[in-house]
Amino acid sequence: MTTTFDSLSVGDTIDGPKFAVSRESIRLFCDGSLDYNPLHLDDNYMKGNFGKTNFGGIIMHGMNNFGLITRMLTDWAYPAGAIHRRLETRWVKPVKPGDTIQPEGIIKAKQVTQNSRWVLIDVLVKNQAGEKVAVGEAMVEFPRAAAAA
Repeated sequence: MTTTFDSLSVGDTIDGPKFAVSRESIRLFCDGSLDYNPLHLDDNYMKGNFGKTNFGGIIMHGMNNFGLITRMLTDWAYPAGAIHRRLETRWVKPVKPGDTIQPEGIIKAKQVTQNSRWVLIDVLVKNQAGEKVAVGEAMVEFPRAAAAA
């Protein structure tokens, strides 16, 4: 069923796809983003006296969380003709190979303006333990309602 602006209520949720993180998925993101930071490829990079942060091995790119949230929003909004307009995120916990993560959205507010209809969404990504690994806020614009004839 296609979501409509009028059918949405504050507190409604959007579930995104689960994503199993692996060394291969991290490497593929390196290739796609051209970001070959050793933090994502070399387990030993942050060990010893060199690094300021020790994650105990490689971690997934934070932007991969961003991509998963974007996919969730686009898959949800597109069938209704809505457009994902803004996304702000903050990474709160590293994601490692072996983790399974899933984005989620919670409708925070709806607003009708002269030219548009807007939905404000709290977004987050959780790992398999239910811990938040990313949090943020998104904005989706729905098409204006057709004028009554």
